[in-house]
Amino acid sequence: MTSWPILSVVTFLPLAGAVFIAFLSEDPAGVRNARWVALWTTLIVFAISLILVWRFDPSNGDFQFLEKHPWLGGTINYEMGVDGISLPFVILTTGLMPICILASWTAIESRVREYMVAFLVLETLMVGTFCALDLVLFYLFFEGGLIPMFLIIGVWGGPRRVYASFKFFLYTLLGSVLMLLAIMAMYWNAGTTDIPTLLHHAFPRSLQTWAWLAFLASFAVKMPMWPVHTWLPDAHVEAPTAGSVILAAILLKMGGYGFLRFSLPMFPEASQQLAPLIYALSVVAIVYTSLVALVQEDMKKLIAYSSVAHMGFVTMGIFAVTAQGVAGGIFQMISHGIVSAALFLCVGVVYDRMHTREIAAYGGLVNRMPLYAFTFMMFTLANVGLPGTSGFVGEFLTLIGTFRVNTWVATLATLGTILSAAYALWLYRKIVFGRLEKPSLFSIRDMGWRELAIFVPLIVLTLILGVYPKPVLDFSSASVTQLIDNYRHALAAAQTAGQTASLGR
Repeated sequence: MTSWPILSVVTFLPLAGAVFIAFLSEDPAGVRNARWVALWTTLIVFAISLILVWRFDPSNGDFQFLEKHPWLGGTINYEMGVDGISLPFVILTTGLMPICILASWTAIESRVREYMVAFLVLETLMVGTFCALDLVLFYLFFEGGLIPMFLIIGVWGGPRRVYASFKFFLYTLLGSVLMLLAIMAMYWNAGTTDIPTLLHHAFPRSLQTWAWLAFLASFAVKMPMWPVHTWLPDAHVEAPTAGSVILAAILLKMGGYGFLRFSLPMFPEASQQLAPLIYALSVVAIVYTSLVALVQEDMKKLIAYSSVAHMGFVTMGIFAVTAQGVAGGIFQMISHGIVSAALFLCVGVVYDRMHTREIAAYGGLVNRMPLYAFTFMMFTLANVGLPGTSGFVGEFLTLIGTFRVNTWVATLATLGTILSAAYALWLYRKIVFGRLEKPSLFSIRDMGWRELAIFVPLIVLTLILGVYPKPVLDFSSASVTQLIDNYRHALAAAQTAGQTASLGR
């Protein structure tokens, strides 16, 4: 399997589909074919990515399916590989893309070919981000994803789409420029941009601190962490449904993945020293954005603020640097990718019928849409973290992992679980329960077969991972253990070196 470049195939096959669609005609037949080509391309990519799961060795914490070829000037290589931390995100990306195409089937009516091209290009860039094993290659994929998402929001979004798309682009680009400077400094210090080599390179203490802060600037905006989260509600509100799905389920996770891949293993001393900063930002995000969600009048804005709060659990768990905390952070990101995607799809179902996301415009939908009411209930309860759903496992593990390190942070974070129940159940009650009194809702129809086909796999995954989280936890276990061991060894070595230097003086 390693002789066959399967990661390159999974990464660049969507690009081939995009090129094919670009040459289709603009008549109705060409538009219909564009939808089908995009759907089949994403399905084939997902099927190939499942081979990775089948052939992956969970007991091995190192990178697997390695590909390495000289690329730029002999110093920067095209290098791809996945481990137990990155592979779940690759599968999440390839699995959600067919769902996004189906969700856009009738919702997108203008420039359909260009829309499908943008989504396929975005898939290539997202998968490449999780597979890249060279800093420069990672940066190109990481930043490249801005362009198609900028277009998806700016061209197919709502009334304030241009404002939202530019705000999204400028926020994320500014943080990433600082990360580029840090990458250059790391290359000058280590003489390589090879990520597996850099994971074991001892960077000087001074470089670690400012490089860690530079990477934080990029990843904090991407997640997004408080207080650089303000672009997210605007982007979600204006983005088309499938754009919101990808934004919440995949693009936000790149920040958490970056912390795991770069900040902890490459800058261990800075990570330990600045962990209290992350704890503080995480607790504020969990509590503050949950309170903000309580007063929202737009369904998408409420779910967007909910995402910021849930990402607070992720950063808190990761920087606790305990087995439960890191594993919980990874699981929470995968779970949130499924649940938040489903919640935005639920908003899309009623928006496609009523063309409004105002909470006040709805009420009593259970009387006309029982299937929708059941589906929305499932994902609302998962978002709250009900035991038996995937949302519970990630939050519980991050709280346990953090409690072992800092009792006060974990205690304050549990307020978020209470507040999440308040805003999520309030939203559900306002939209689904009560009397059907608004005349505009009297003729609203329930979900059709296409919408059921979108939601059934997400419901199954939410329940299976809630009851049996072992597959995801086992996949990442060896890589998480190796990450934590290397982190502790690096700290111990730095402490020993510091003691030796002080004795020498």
